[in-house]
Amino acid sequence: MYEVSLDPALQRFVRLPSPYRRRDAAFFVDQVALAGWDSGRRAEFVAEDPATDRPLGRVGLGLRPNGSAEIGFWTDPAARHHGVATWAVGAVCGWAFRTLGLSIVEWQAEVGNEAARRVAEKAGFQVEATLRRRLIRRGGRVDAWVGSLLPEDVA
Repeated sequence: MYEVSLDPALQRFVRLPSPYRRRDAAFFVDQVALAGWDSGRRAEFVAEDPATDRPLGRVGLGLRPNGSAEIGFWTDPAARHHGVATWAVGAVCGWAFRTLGLSIVEWQAEVGNEAARRVAEKAGFQVEATLRRRLIRRGGRVDAWVGSLLPEDVA
């Protein structure tokens, strides 16, 4: 978590503390991911290389009581361009629709985050709009792409 979060692309497009420290990674794992599982507010997954168990990326769902979720994901820079994120996003969304009975998964990313948009679209998300100044990044507001995935969109 710590090493990947130092990646310049994540620093640019993901809301992370700056400077990012090991204690920030520990907080995310303990207080966001694990505590989120325990409370039912989150479902967090790590994509691993099956041969080595090396972490390749993560996919998380922020679960809402209305049967929807918001997805977030990243991939280790060394694992990019191999379909890991697309596969992991698709697998997690399929699991969420089947197991949790979600009716929709929503996605958003800062306009310009082309890699995240490609992953979302390849996983079946429909990009629906550009929302003006929707996200706060680096102390200011930026535009966001938003999209959705429905159960019938998952192969």
